[in-house]
Amino acid sequence: MDVSQYLDVFIDESNEHIQALSDNIMTLEKEPENSDVINEIFRAAHSLKGMAGTMGFKKMQHLTHDMENVFQEIRNGNVKVNSDLIDILFDCLDAIEGYVDTIKNTSNEGDEDNAGLIKKLNDYLDKAMGKEPEAESNEPAVSSDGDSSSPAESDDKYYTHLPLSDSDKTKVRDCLDGGETLYGATVHVSHDCLLKAARAFLVFKNIEEIGEIIAYSPSSQDIEDEKFDLTFSLIIRTDSGADDIKKKIENVSEIESADVGKITADMYAEQSVEDDSVKDASGEKSKEEKKEEPSKSPAPSAQTSRDKKTDNKSKTKSKPVVTRTVRVDIDKLDALMNQVSELIIAKNSLVARAKRNQSAEANGGQSQSLNEQIEYLERITTTLHESVMKVRMVPIESVVNKFPRMIRDLSRRLKRPMELIVSGEDTELDRTVVDQIGDPLQHLLRNSADHGIEDPETRKKLGKPETGQIWLTAYQEGNNVIIKVKDDGAGIDTEAVKQKAIERGVVSAEDAEKLSKKDIINFLFMPSFSMSKKITDISGRGVGLDVVKSNVEALGGDVEVESEINVGSTFTVRLPLTLAIIQALMVEVRDEKYAIALASIQNIEYIPVTDIKYVQAREVIYLRGMVIPLIRLDRLLDCAPSDDKPENITVVVVKKGDNFVGIVVDNLIGQQEIVIKSLGKVIENNKYISGATILGDGEVALILDVNALF
Repeated sequence: MDVSQYLDVFIDESNEHIQALSDNIMTLEKEPENSDVINEIFRAAHSLKGMAGTMGFKKMQHLTHDMENVFQEIRNGNVKVNSDLIDILFDCLDAIEGYVDTIKNTSNEGDEDNAGLIKKLNDYLDKAMGKEPEAESNEPAVSSDGDSSSPAESDDKYYTHLPLSDSDKTKVRDCLDGGETLYGATVHVSHDCLLKAARAFLVFKNIEEIGEIIAYSPSSQDIEDEKFDLTFSLIIRTDSGADDIKKKIENVSEIESADVGKITADMYAEQSVEDDSVKDASGEKSKEEKKEEPSKSPAPSAQTSRDKKTDNKSKTKSKPVVTRTVRVDIDKLDALMNQVSELIIAKNSLVARAKRNQSAEANGGQSQSLNEQIEYLERITTTLHESVMKVRMVPIESVVNKFPRMIRDLSRRLKRPMELIVSGEDTELDRTVVDQIGDPLQHLLRNSADHGIEDPETRKKLGKPETGQIWLTAYQEGNNVIIKVKDDGAGIDTEAVKQKAIERGVVSAEDAEKLSKKDIINFLFMPSFSMSKKITDISGRGVGLDVVKSNVEALGGDVEVESEINVGSTFTVRLPLTLAIIQALMVEVRDEKYAIALASIQNIEYIPVTDIKYVQAREVIYLRGMVIPLIRLDRLLDCAPSDDKPENITVVVVKKGDNFVGIVVDNLIGQQEIVIKSLGKVIENNKYISGATILGDGEVALILDVNALF
């Protein structure tokens, strides 16, 4: 079967299961006795194994199978959870993630079999259980027509040891007393079998074509859950011979072999039910017999399997696995967004035409009708825009879920106890923004862990708890999403940063004395600027905060820092909700039109030219207790000088964090919903232009990058 068509679904679902395992393993380390978490982990591992097996990724399947064995023993209470085991499990999880990444890039799982990791996992399991690895089975197989497959065991002894309930033993004796022919079969599943439960089901189905299964081991539920090694056993009532039974079983793919033998009356004599021969060497009955139910259905047919699953679901409360969501290819969403964009352009064109016609139209009724249609079109496009944006909006949970694991690993490597507290993970952002915000947030968190959180001794001397706290908080504020990374660590030593900047020649010693605390902190965002005393795989190369700044500003956002020595630091990232369609103020400079994002505008002022002051040879205005620097857009964009000498100027005051700048423009056109179009490499050297939009009359207007003005 060609499974390549399911590859995208496999990758998506694998990533979900990997994240679920990571989250639950983190919880398990803190709550090792939490049975609900253990069950969730087992289900996720089991699903991963089944999916990998179905897709034919055997290396990934084998690794997840061995992980599942560990989770099964944890669930059974045979293995206790500690940090060493958690480390191994996370290593396994990283290996599985590596398989998925390789599959994503090459459609193949690669050549890495992770044999060393699998051995490490199994060695830990054996040590934790205090015994050598178990033998393949303590139920010797039965050869065809009475020949024992093991020289040390006979058919009689094997079938005496086959664990059956009292009712099944009675049924066997009744059949034999009635002169019916019974056969016993031990089925050996191939070592690299993908789905053992499915193969067992096919064996039962084939056998039922020539006879009736009256007993089997292990139980149907254990077979469905794959709680057996590589063998299972059946007792069959049939008129066919041993060879026919063997052929039916071995016709199923991934069945290695089957041992079939005839059942004789003395194998299940009345006395043998309570005979000591059913006990193991220690005098105790086998685990399988202890687990046997008082009665058992004849065979795990398709119908009984479904019934058992239904019963289990009705008895157990579990989280719903079906969600009211669908996966949508991002390319389809982009196509839909482009259509909405074209619709908005058409609407703007219609609006512009209506304004031209209105002045020349003699019949007012027709103009009124046209205006009504335009208003209707505006409502439709606005509603469609909002709907599309909601489809594109996704919770940032998909990004932040991986960070608790990262902080846990950093805590162990740095030998500093710390924990991450996440809130607001359900805050939604445009998908394109979410996809790109992961790296900046990762750098900020690593910065807090390495540079912020002190060692336990230092924290104790300062009267702080030994465990450092890092907070990742997200929330919506107007048309922006705010993400804060805060720690209760050492804070930023601005004096040390200033000295470092002087050493590197970034600023002179004289000028450095005039810098504010915020200016000094901003040095940390310069390329290759690092305060680490040595280079490690965590920090020291100076590629952290400058990456944060450049990536966030590329998304139309900004970063702010607040810090206090021995109290901690807070990095605030402000991002736009979307990058596709925005509300903008259209302004005019000379004969050119420009767009300024409405979310960046604080207010608009008409200022007398006489109110303009100068500070260090720069134009500023004093407005409601604030000194706001002015930027003349015509000079910034090298426009032709104007001969006009107006008495008043129009100033658009824009805000970035706590900073304000006044942009001097010639005229205001008005507010408009615009579609952002990338300019590619056309004018990529001009940092003040972030894109362009098409106006209703077909004219192109450039979009100002407000962040670049600061």
